[in-house]
Amino acid sequence: MSLQEPITAPPPPRRRPRSVASGRLTSASGLGLGVGVLWLSLIVLLPIAAIVVTSFQDGLSTFWTSVSTSEALATLRLTVGAALLVTLLNAIFGTLIAWVLVRDQFFGKRVIEVIIDIPFALPTIVAGLVLISLYGPQGPFGVNLVGTREGVFLALLFVTLPFVVRSVQPVLIEMEQDVEEAAASLGASGFTIFRRIILPTIAPAILAGAALSFARALGEFGSVILISANLIGKTEVSSAYLLKLIESDDPVGAAGVATLLLIVAVVVLVVLDSLQKLTARRD
Repeated sequence: MSLQEPITAPPPPRRRPRSVASGRLTSASGLGLGVGVLWLSLIVLLPIAAIVVTSFQDGLSTFWTSVSTSEALATLRLTVGAALLVTLLNAIFGTLIAWVLVRDQFFGKRVIEVIIDIPFALPTIVAGLVLISLYGPQGPFGVNLVGTREGVFLALLFVTLPFVVRSVQPVLIEMEQDVEEAAASLGASGFTIFRRIILPTIAPAILAGAALSFARALGEFGSVILISANLIGKTEVSSAYLLKLIESDDPVGAAGVATLLLIVAVVVLVVLDSLQKLTARRD
């Protein structure tokens, strides 16, 4: 080797990655898992198990009698139907609102951001009073929705609006617009860009927000109880019917209706979760 040739230092030794035993938990992870399972059991699993056991304690025939009365079926149809329709509208308009808040700049944007979070912070019974003051007999708009299904639907829309918006917003913020610009430069239309690039990215967030929206609408009580007026067979929701059964000293009937609502909720949430995972894999 000549003296003129530069002397290069040898490369630093590469660190070997730590070997992690597959399927094994450390002591700290095992402790955390145990605490999590215990907490979940105390807060969620045990109360649900108690309701299910109570609903069947007098036999299957009693359970079927409780959930198949005309009043119970009417409340279930109204509650589940309104929750599904509210979830669909929230998925559409919540995504639109999130898009506008992330991609556009306009006067009053901060105010709208605060308004969207009001249903989160506002007690639901106060929300019911607000809706009655606006859409009741003495409301300023001349529209009386008290004792109507439209009023029930409006109350559910009010309390579930933020879920899809707040689920989609972070995804839109993190999206890089370079891919959209590249697609546009190649001649893709706005609809094609949305369908092929944007929608597959935000679809899991939309479905997650929709699941939260449906769960909230299915069990809503405070904002609905006042504006619905609890008209049997017309505007009585399941939560109000459950309260009536409990006040009538019929805990088994109340548990039966609650169990049926739980089954409906689990089925819908499993379907939405499966769709969410499917869209995430495709993305």
